[in-house]
Amino acid sequence: MESRIVVLASGSGTLLQALLDSAIGGSIVAVGSDRSDAAALGRALRAGLPAFEVEPGGFATRGDWDTAFLEAVQACRPDWVVSAGFMRILAPVFVSAFPGRIINTHPALLPSFPGGHGVRDALRHGVKVTGCTVHVIDEGVDTGTILAQSAVPVLPGDTEASLHDRIKVVERELLVETLTQLIGATS
Repeated sequence: MESRIVVLASGSGTLLQALLDSAIGGSIVAVGSDRSDAAALGRALRAGLPAFEVEPGGFATRGDWDTAFLEAVQACRPDWVVSAGFMRILAPVFVSAFPGRIINTHPALLPSFPGGHGVRDALRHGVKVTGCTVHVIDEGVDTGTILAQSAVPVLPGDTEASLHDRIKVVERELLVETLTQLIGATS
């Protein structure tokens, strides 16, 4: 039986596009976002996939949003949830609904530089090598089991943007490779 994947994205959707262009693209059953203006939603629709957004501004509390977002994802009956540039921390109620089945990418070599500014933090720290990590989401911030990592050198004169651009190329490849291995192991 083929695995069902829901991809979560908040931005342009380049990680989503890498998945769509890969052999596992056919396993993606929906794309969800926390932003109605996320370009990733347009990528999903152009690929013929259902797309949904649950914007936090429409809810009285964060807990209400967490519940609504969880229900929207659960309605897709995913085997795997992939956070591909989804810029919101998933609540414990969400994580516990998909134990060990939520995959995330991070633009640093975890456990170094967790959080929303991994590239900036690596540059400020003066490292010579950084990279990207694919990991399982747990209830912490970038603390889940590391599935794969790939190194990217920091070049003289790198800015946050130039370094992040190089990391993104490696990150797309690593996500596709890791997810392909996971799905193959569970199919």
